[in-house]
Amino acid sequence: MLSSERPVERLTNPRADRVRKVASLAGRSARQRTGLFLAEGPQSVAEALRLWLSPDGAAAAAALPMLDALYYAPELLEEGSELAELISLALAAQPQAGEANQAPSRIFVREASPEVLGTMGDSVTSQGVLAVCRIPAQFSAESSPDVRGGALSLALCRVQDPGNVGTMVRTADAAGAASVVVTTGTADPFSPKAVRAAAGSHFHIPVVPLRGAAEAAAAARAEGMQVLAADGHADMLLSQVQTLQEPTLWLLGNEAQGLDDAERAAADAVVAIPRYGAAESLNVAVAGAVCLYASAMAAHSPRSRS
Repeated sequence: MLSSERPVERLTNPRADRVRKVASLAGRSARQRTGLFLAEGPQSVAEALRLWLSPDGAAAAAALPMLDALYYAPELLEEGSELAELISLALAAQPQAGEANQAPSRIFVREASPEVLGTMGDSVTSQGVLAVCRIPAQFSAESSPDVRGGALSLALCRVQDPGNVGTMVRTADAAGAASVVVTTGTADPFSPKAVRAAAGSHFHIPVVPLRGAAEAAAAARAEGMQVLAADGHADMLLSQVQTLQEPTLWLLGNEAQGLDDAERAAADAVVAIPRYGAAESLNVAVAGAVCLYASAMAAHSPRSRS
């Protein structure tokens, strides 16, 4: 059994004020008011802990979410899992009375009963661990977004399903993208559904708010990137693009409407993914995965590095 060897208070009252406030973060108004969001489940919480425990964690706070509070079922510490080890490290990092805080930043840590965890969380079934995290500073109205250049980035233009938003954050992370831009009208990337779908990738890759495709394209070009738009009705096919190995920002549009005229006009080229069967279209998250990986594989091919 892993242990911090320090006593930890336990939350057992599902009607407590703190429990109510954490549960309210499932709603967008509470997230906007507090600047906090929920990260549920072992994978998301483990990634939040890794970032918080990292020596570079504090420096990443403007662009990446930072841990604020941790609630867990005590039996998790008996599993001997990597998550149990991370929780024990977080417990050990908490200062006792009179001690200086040596952790990256102080967090609130409590054991919690199943009833409390179930009340706090948004999932149908609690997974025994939940974190409250701070929305990155660049989502504040007083902060200027940090649009990072790199070999690859993704802009979501009015994508309205939070599950699609979270899936594309996860895919962009896996493809090695430098950032994900969300434009006005896109679902909240810090909603519980989006965070669950991203499976911890919010703690790896910056999610950047911008007004629209034109602003995203201008920021990308300032970093030396080309801008490609994915549209099922374009004349150019993805297989015909000769510059996939170049640094690229991909624009992806609304699930039902795709990209509008202004969003397509912001791109250097509009590209269609070929369909060889009878399906009318691809899900936007699937289309995003195809485009991101086409660019990532082209950029990492031996020919592109020679």
